[in-house]
Amino acid sequence: MSLTPTPGQTVGPFFGFALPYDGGGELVPHTRPDAIRLHGRVYDGAGDPVPDALVEVWQAAPDGSVPQEPGSLHRDGYTFTGWGRAATDRTGRYQFTTLRPGGASPYFALTVFARGLTDRLFTRAYLPGAAPAAWPGPAAQADDRGFVFDIRLQGEDETVFLTYAQD
Repeated sequence: MSLTPTPGQTVGPFFGFALPYDGGGELVPHTRPDAIRLHGRVYDGAGDPVPDALVEVWQAAPDGSVPQEPGSLHRDGYTFTGWGRAATDRTGRYQFTTLRPGGASPYFALTVFARGLTDRLFTRAYLPGAAPAAWPGPAAQADDRGFVFDIRLQGEDETVFLTYAQD
C-alpha cells in the first residue's frame, strides 16, 4: 500500500506561545567581544510587518566548521551551537546575537514560520560580497554592529526561498 503525502497544517500563529524561549535569539552573550547582531524584519505580501513570525538561524562557526554541540535550548554562555530561534515583535522585527560565520561562502541559513504558511520557508543571508554568482537574491547588509536582512514573504522583492528534496 502506498500512502500519498499530504500538506502540513498552517504553521502559525498558534506556535507563538510554545516555541519561543528565553535567550532563543542569543547564540552568544551580547557582551562577548566578537559578538555581532543579525537582525531585520519579516514582511507579508502587502508590505506590512508580520508580528507573529518565528525565525530560526543555522550557521557555521567563525572557523567555517559546523557546530555539533548539544544545548541549544539551555545555553551555557560559552558553547556555540550555531542555532537560535527568535520571534518577531509587533513591528515584525527579529534579532540574533551571534558570531560571524566563516567558510568559503559565509552565510546564515534562515527558516521562517509565519501565519498563512502551510510549511516553513528556507532562505540564506549571505554576508556582503560572499554570495555565489548564481545567487538571485540580495545579501545581508552590514551595519554598525553586524548585519541586516529583511524577509519578504511574497510580492515585489520577495525573498529567494529554497526547496529541499525530501525522501
